Amino acid sequence: MDLIETGKIVNTHGVRGEVKIYPWTSDLSRLLEFEEFFIDGESYSVESIRVHKDMLIVKFKGIDSVKDSEKLRNKIVKVDASLFKLDDGEYFLRDLLGMVVYDADTGVCYGKITDIFQPGANDVYEISEIADGKSIKRYIPAIKDCIIKTDIDNKVMTVRPLEGLFDL
Repeated sequence: MDLIETGKIVNTHGVRGEVKIYPWTSDLSRLLEFEEFFIDGESYSVESIRVHKDMLIVKFKGIDSVKDSEKLRNKIVKVDASLFKLDDGEYFLRDLLGMVVYDADTGVCYGKITDIFQPGANDVYEISEIADGKSIKRYIPAIKDCIIKTDIDNKVMTVRPLEGLFDL
């Protein structure tokens, strides 16, 4: 089974074993459909799930007290990736890792995407390359003005960096 990370349990909620999950998706409604989550490789059946202040409040079967739910704090929550319904042009962030990045205008290869940060309004991609024996890291915001094309099948991204963004 192909599991994908979807969030992190950040706290308990109430006294009946519910947990607060900080979701790693912009569309919380996608996660409301899941009947099973995985934590540390173990399956947890959902008894109830709802959205509260941009967080998921989840009650797992068999987790019936604060003491039980406390054990899950800071754990990463995963789901079966094959059950995710993605629209055309949508992809998992993990699909971007290792993608080769080229300049849309010059064809210059900037390297590969090695990390993705989520500092605020938009994601930021870290692009790493080795040039003249030195490791170079560049960062590009995941915005329409910069990301021209994302080809998941061929693991290639075409970008147009904002003026001065990659000047060393």
